[in-house]
Amino acid sequence: MNKPKHRIITIANQKGGVGKTTTAINLATALAAIGERVLIVDLDPQGNASTGLGIDRKDRKLSTYDLLVGTHTISEVAMATAVPNLWIAASTMDLLGVEMEIGRENDRVFRMKKALMHSDADIYDYILIDCPPSFNLLTMNALAGAQSVLVPLQCEFFALEGLSQLLETVDQVRRTVNPMLDIQGIVLTMFDSRNNLAQQVVSDVREHLGNKVYQTLIPRNVRVSEAPSYGKPAILYDLKCAGSQAYLQLASEVIQRERQSRAA
Repeated sequence: MNKPKHRIITIANQKGGVGKTTTAINLATALAAIGERVLIVDLDPQGNASTGLGIDRKDRKLSTYDLLVGTHTISEVAMATAVPNLWIAASTMDLLGVEMEIGRENDRVFRMKKALMHSDADIYDYILIDCPPSFNLLTMNALAGAQSVLVPLQCEFFALEGLSQLLETVDQVRRTVNPMLDIQGIVLTMFDSRNNLAQQVVSDVREHLGNKVYQTLIPRNVRVSEAPSYGKPAILYDLKCAGSQAYLQLASEVIQRERQSRAA
């Protein structure tokens, strides 16, 4: 297979409620807003990324399930969103049965990689994969098919414990199926500057992981929480809110890190 022309970043955390899907949607929108062509691959059976971008369930004729079982290509599955330069490979509940369908196949963890290596995917600059909040065959496919992983981390007491588990998972994937997998960065989410514990978590994570942690802090923000119910990214719903501005700043950091990675 040829080396892909795009960057594939999996957004993962085995813990739920850390802002993973919110980060996927708003980072993708921010990248699209500065001219990058972006595809979100929704690998969570709940389909929150698809819903958050206004894709009605009845309109999801094809989905990431079809990519994994190998019946359709990216160009057939990807749907345009209301955001210019942003497409999504939507999720359906069919994903719940994919493990039974391909679980005995020798290439079961490489199905997403194979789909994203297809020439149809070359029109995108960035492909962001949104994972379920668990370590299963779907998450394995996302990590096996990516070049790097971005980890949203909530600023709360158990953050470091969950992070160490995820880093062990990434190491395991690197040893077994994807030796090129790298930590793109750790983004601290739901930050409340008035909360001493949140400040302490930021300090601890930066002390342990240094420059792997993005400078951008994603604040706890009502407007960001409201946006998915309107089927819009926060950046479209309220560009000027603190959360939207933080995701624009994060997109700038991601691009900067990607340029450094390519130069290296």
